[in-house]
Amino acid sequence: MFMLDDFLKQCSKSKLSPLCGQLIDLSEQAFSANNGNIPRWESAIESIKTQPQGETQYATPYLKINSKNINKVQLESSLKQLMPWRKGPYQIDDLQLDSEWRGDMKWDRVTPHIQSLKGKTVLDVGAGNGYFTYLMSLSGAKIALGIEPFLLFNYQFQAIRSLIDKPPNAFILPLKLEQMPSKAVFDTVFSMGVLYHQKDPMLHLQQLKNVMAKDSELVLETLVISATYGDQIIPQDRYARMRNVWCLPSTDTLHDWLKIAGFKNIKLVDVTKTTPEEQRATHWIGNNTQSLQDFLDPNDDNLTIEGLPAPLRATVICSI
Repeated sequence: MFMLDDFLKQCSKSKLSPLCGQLIDLSEQAFSANNGNIPRWESAIESIKTQPQGETQYATPYLKINSKNINKVQLESSLKQLMPWRKGPYQIDDLQLDSEWRGDMKWDRVTPHIQSLKGKTVLDVGAGNGYFTYLMSLSGAKIALGIEPFLLFNYQFQAIRSLIDKPPNAFILPLKLEQMPSKAVFDTVFSMGVLYHQKDPMLHLQQLKNVMAKDSELVLETLVISATYGDQIIPQDRYARMRNVWCLPSTDTLHDWLKIAGFKNIKLVDVTKTTPEEQRATHWIGNNTQSLQDFLDPNDDNLTIEGLPAPLRATVICSI
């Protein structure tokens, strides 16, 4: 795949060079999976590659690609073959790809508190289609590697990348964190919106620590609960209609987990309630047009439809 060739070139010039071969092999295995959607996704990307390219920049709220004279109808049709678009938003020429999530709102909460990414080797865990990975690269990272096991999001990343003239050093590979070699090579590691999907949160924290270089920084963003609900909640079935939410800790419990895992300089820098402004239904998420507004108690937006505390997101910065 064309993106893997580009990744290999940049990987070999970076601190990741000892891992290049293994990462490429694992990625090729993932891309060779028997998935009936792949021909449709590849056809969409081939169509997208016929569009003019443009330089990219971050202009809140969009990751913008300054193309000129796109075939808007054709491009929109091709991009919609890759729905649902969860992360973003993007703008290509005058085509606004309004994803379900306003990623710029999270980015603006996180970035005031983190070390400069300039010249850093960065890992973005659970990167989705690479919206944040691009922003990390545009913030000066020498190389920003996102890992995302869901193949559709990898194809979304490739679709966006094919529209960029001289793409930044941002890449997405179809990998899980547990597949990453335990080599301490990353200067900054982001785990945003991932921890609550882990059956064993302590194992996830340890796996993050295993890939972090000396004096590196972890940026952890995850769902939490107010201490008024206790130390943690373990949903018995779904949470905000999500099936795979395993544990919602209080911020104190999250601090304790990080301390036990060996992290230090643990700082809670932001706690924000998720609102329908940040997570909303758009025509870019396909036939399933439900989003946060539909997942909350219609009579009390402090509760989910299951009667649990409504989504509250904490950002913690720490080091090893």
